[in-house]
Amino acid sequence: MVAPPDNDVIWARSLHHSHNGSPGLSGVSLGVRDGEILSVTGPRGSGKTTLLHCLSGQLVPQQGEVWFNSVPVHTMGPRLREQLRRDRFGWIAAEPQLVPELSTWENAALPLLLRGVPHRAAKKAATEWLDRLDIGPLARKRPHTLVQSQRQRISVARALAASPSVIFADEPTATLHHAERAQLLRTLTTAARSHGITVVLATHDASVAALADRVVSLLDGRRVTTVSLPAASDTEGRSACSLSV
Repeated sequence: MVAPPDNDVIWARSLHHSHNGSPGLSGVSLGVRDGEILSVTGPRGSGKTTLLHCLSGQLVPQQGEVWFNSVPVHTMGPRLREQLRRDRFGWIAAEPQLVPELSTWENAALPLLLRGVPHRAAKKAATEWLDRLDIGPLARKRPHTLVQSQRQRISVARALAASPSVIFADEPTATLHHAERAQLLRTLTTAARSHGITVVLATHDASVAALADRVVSLLDGRRVTTVSLPAASDTEGRSACSLSV
């Protein structure tokens, strides 16, 4: 194994992974610098989710290496990878992954509570981010009483409240309308920059990718120089644009 560059918080080399014989990743290598917002773009099925799962330790690549702060993630056992995800990483999925029995603030505070952070401190951190995302008054509500955009804001608050080193966001605005999408992304990117959080953001939306510091493009599980993406998520009848890396 070759150690990654010192300024890369995430570093991956020659990642290969297949799903039931269909290639998900075919030799993908990349580095993510500390504090960078990196967008991983490509059409649906290009390997973006598989890449984020490998980088975050949710999935062990069948071949290749993944490093976090010069520590090899790909050689960790399941328990260590779970601890890494809980303590150092945040995750925002396209669909909010909330616990239905918990209130809004409890869902946002869950990673902190699982770490053993005192109840009062965890609640304070969670409610501060819920307030910033304009859902503080809903702190005692259950997820099933909220609309989709509100539930997704809880997911963002949960990721930020835990003060992670890296947030992985897999199509976090795919199910939102334009205005809701803009507010959520503005909060996420502003918070990441002000708190020095690295963000790896998967998207097939060019307007989302444009918010990143740098873009990496995938097609059929491989890195490519350019890829055509829709100009917005609600793209009926709109033209596509090309992004270069």
